[in-house]
Amino acid sequence: MSSRVASGQERDRRAPLAALADAFRAPLAALMPSWAGVTAGSDELIRAAEALTARLPEPLGVLARLAYNYRWSWTPDGPSVFRDVSPDRWERCGENPVRLLQEASTEALERAAADPVLLERAAAVEAAVAADLARPPADVPATPDRPAAFFCAEYGVHRSLPVYSGGLGALAGDILKEASDRAVPLVAVGLLYRQGYFRQRIDAGGWQHEYWVDTDPDRLPAALVTGPDGEPITVTVPVRDLEVTAQVWRIDVGRIPVYLLDADRPENDIAARWITSRLYISDPEARLAQYILLGVGGVRALQAMDIDPGLLHLNEGHAAFVSLEMARAAGGAFAEGVEAARARTIFTTHTPVPAGNDTYPVDQVCGALSGLLDAMGVEGEEIARLGRTHPDDQHEPFGVTQFALRTSRAANGVSRRHGEVARGMWHGLWPDRAPDDVPIRHVTNGVHHPTWLGEPMRRLLDRHLAEDWLEHQADPATWAAVDDIPDEELWAVRNEQRAAFVEYVRAKSTVDRLGRDEPRSYAEAAAKAFDPEALTIGFARRLATYKRLYLLVRDPDRALRILSGGRPVQLVLAGKAHPRDDEGKRMVQHLFSHKWASDAGARVVYLDDYDLSSAARMVRGCDVWLNLPRPPLEASGTSGMKSAVNGGLQLSVLDGWWAEAFDGSNGWALPGYVDHDHGAQDHRDAVELQRLLTEEVAASFYDRDASGIPRAWVERIKASLKTNGPAFSATRMIEDYTTGFYPATEAAVSPTA
Repeated sequence: MSSRVASGQERDRRAPLAALADAFRAPLAALMPSWAGVTAGSDELIRAAEALTARLPEPLGVLARLAYNYRWSWTPDGPSVFRDVSPDRWERCGENPVRLLQEASTEALERAAADPVLLERAAAVEAAVAADLARPPADVPATPDRPAAFFCAEYGVHRSLPVYSGGLGALAGDILKEASDRAVPLVAVGLLYRQGYFRQRIDAGGWQHEYWVDTDPDRLPAALVTGPDGEPITVTVPVRDLEVTAQVWRIDVGRIPVYLLDADRPENDIAARWITSRLYISDPEARLAQYILLGVGGVRALQAMDIDPGLLHLNEGHAAFVSLEMARAAGGAFAEGVEAARARTIFTTHTPVPAGNDTYPVDQVCGALSGLLDAMGVEGEEIARLGRTHPDDQHEPFGVTQFALRTSRAANGVSRRHGEVARGMWHGLWPDRAPDDVPIRHVTNGVHHPTWLGEPMRRLLDRHLAEDWLEHQADPATWAAVDDIPDEELWAVRNEQRAAFVEYVRAKSTVDRLGRDEPRSYAEAAAKAFDPEALTIGFARRLATYKRLYLLVRDPDRALRILSGGRPVQLVLAGKAHPRDDEGKRMVQHLFSHKWASDAGARVVYLDDYDLSSAARMVRGCDVWLNLPRPPLEASGTSGMKSAVNGGLQLSVLDGWWAEAFDGSNGWALPGYVDHDHGAQDHRDAVELQRLLTEEVAASFYDRDASGIPRAWVERIKASLKTNGPAFSATRMIEDYTTGFYPATEAAVSPTA
């Protein structure tokens, strides 16, 4: 047989396979962000999805395509389509669609492939996602060729991507989703932690124990970004005496490519690989190395992928060293390079708590940056001056936040009050200005409504608000129709979402308690007593001492009377303390010391291992959301915003976002003034909290008319939806950034250096 004939037959054999590949690739390409300018990693994601679909029955190719863009996670019916392939496996694999399709049994996959209704639903989700991604970019101060680059140490995009710890990550995830919905040309930069943040187990005495679980990137909807030679694109960053090599993974969140640097490379020794092992690693030296890799390495990675951002947005100070790399790349004099970097950088600070504003000895910082500083011909003292509030004070440590403020053209806090607090905190950087004139403004946080809305509430709002209400959710007029929602329908939705949450609490509380080797009677107490019709209160957040969880049991006898009175109240708690925060851990331990008191085990539940999934269940199901920070230490808070859009009511200290949200009709409030006598303040707030719970909250919830409707309670829900829905949506937040901070306006006055 001639070679010409053989090659012709080979082409004939390959033709059907090529046609199938093209048929798959065309719709898959439609699920890639369509705006030009950022293509690095898109072909690699397509190939990963092709490899996954090759293992599946042919009709399930649609699910393989959807799995590689998190846009499915906030598309109606998207999560349900994956769940219905194999509900048990969906939960066991942490709602990870790639793992689901890798691990589901042959029987489950074949059953799904033969289910015409499921396939029709999947096709509808794919069509909705493709249509969304095909929209042209928005007309904002960022373009496809010069996108905004968003730097953050953590991203709470979804439970299945464990590179987040808490509020900062959840906010960053919401920013990416809303930027996608608003078609903002933006790329995100972070780190891929091989063990993520710690997992939590509470023992029978209430003490928190931490453990970590390895993440396999090949089982994530991620792909290594490669170069023309097919090899992974890598960057090298000097950290102390190490040359750390990092590769880059791409994950798509709707229209937004997320690039995550990963130091788990064969060129690196164990110490270098450890840099991207855990989120917020406890060792200060390792954390500093993470910040250098995120900032310096992140800029180098963008350059290696031919991405030239027009703006760099630092979400907290962890990526502050971007300015050093931008200055180095600019060449020339260091001061001029820093100023050029400053003109392209904005900075969002997230905390007034000292522990949240990292400081390091100057020698430690200069040692970690020595390779970079030597390459730039820069003395360590020049860097140190940029990181001090008082540049000439050589005894002052290097502050990451101060460095970010000095090297950014604009800065903001994350609520109106936090902006005021931040101006006071950092007034020393502008000593010649009055505190009110310190150039730190605010953009109050908002939440991504499609992510956090429960399905019943979403359906209710879809029925009664305008068809395109989500497009205009930041407009108060959009929410005016809430007044016309029949009380019966709104109350039915609240009952439905509470009942679903109570069912979850019953099951999880039993498993958690049995896992602690609790007596069976106690382990099953909540499962038997938690009532789908009882007033359900939630308290869940990072367990720092200033969050004051202990106020709930400051007067334990009265607290128990509230729980077990004639108007039943049930309380659900959750949250993690930092591994080194023993005071935060002791708050939970103190709470557990009351667990044997009458009705406590039946009316109070602590849910282990709080994450995005359990957070979503809580904010959808709880009737009241508690927040008890010591003012003015709450920068913003977002969990209450998520509760509010689900019809939950707030009982919060007038701090953070609630200080600008509360109007007397849309929830309840504790005083927000500063009192340096913490003991006296705690006493007053605990007394007022218990008074509100008994005399106003429970009384209003159980005051029903002949139809069984608590009319005053429903009226308060409507007031909350109308005021909090538009004002604290991520749509409003993104608009504030793109119109108020992203435009290249005249730079603010530089801090004295």
